Amino acid sequence: MAAPGAVVGVQGDSSESGLILSDSSTGDVKRPQFGTRFLTDPRQVFQHNAWDNVEWTEEQEAAAKKKVLENSQPLPPEKQEDYDCRANEYWNDFYTIHENRFFKDRHWLFTEFPELAPQSGFNHESHPDVSDDQQQRLDQEQSRDVAALPHTDGDFPGSSATYRILEVGCGVGNTVFPILKTNNDPGLFVYCCDFSSTAVELVKTNPEYDHGRCFAFVHDLSDEEANYPVPDGSLDVIVLIFVLSALHPDKMQASISRLARLLKPGGVMLLRDYGRYDMAQLRFKKGRCLSENFYVRGDGTRVYFFTQGKNKDFL
Repeated sequence: MAAPGAVVGVQGDSSESGLILSDSSTGDVKRPQFGTRFLTDPRQVFQHNAWDNVEWTEEQEAAAKKKVLENSQPLPPEKQEDYDCRANEYWNDFYTIHENRFFKDRHWLFTEFPELAPQSGFNHESHPDVSDDQQQRLDQEQSRDVAALPHTDGDFPGSSATYRILEVGCGVGNTVFPILKTNNDPGLFVYCCDFSSTAVELVKTNPEYDHGRCFAFVHDLSDEEANYPVPDGSLDVIVLIFVLSALHPDKMQASISRLARLLKPGGVMLLRDYGRYDMAQLRFKKGRCLSENFYVRGDGTRVYFFTQGKNKDFL
């Protein structure tokens, strides 16, 4: 099988804010994609949380490293083991308290990850020798054919779908529901899972949850014995947004490797997570460090802060 691709990224702040641009030709509002975000006017520095052409000075980097070092004394092993064993409990408590009020829908999804948007021709082959009108008719015919297929028949949920997306760590659906609402490809089927049974139940009871296009299930990403409800080589896209950071660093590589087996040849894995020396990392006080760049929050949930190099090591 061909090696899957991956789009990796680290974010300096989880607020998900961004500079908004308008497409004058369509009137649509667009967000600039990473790789195209260049700060030209210093007065706009706070309009976006990351710029492609702005780098820290040596003094800024040294100050951040010093701050991290000051709070890097790890907790005793028995404390760390307790947080690891009770991780499910802490995440269930988190979603019991916050339900669907904590996170906002991720409106930047289709800018950063166009693989989640409707596919050209609904992921079917185009015909270069036909006119646009003929191509549109062909696409419509293909759409009707795909729509007539029951997505829940077969050996696994969504087995008849032509484009399959899995989100790992779906929370209450802030990624899943924007995908289902925006991507009207009749061949699309979305799987979503979370460590927290409370979160998955909130997804299933959401009025926008569509059994014909989506399958939500509880899953522990780090459990080597836990099976996914789809066979190897069946997924087009796997999404992990602020998820890998919740795992113990020693379990990350094996978890990614198991996921990679689920991808079709040429499939992609989309990662976005917390960046090294994020203000969230620098704000941690003493007594919260578990290991290098790995911390426990006040509510018992854990977080790791990545570099792009660390993410690329998973490939």
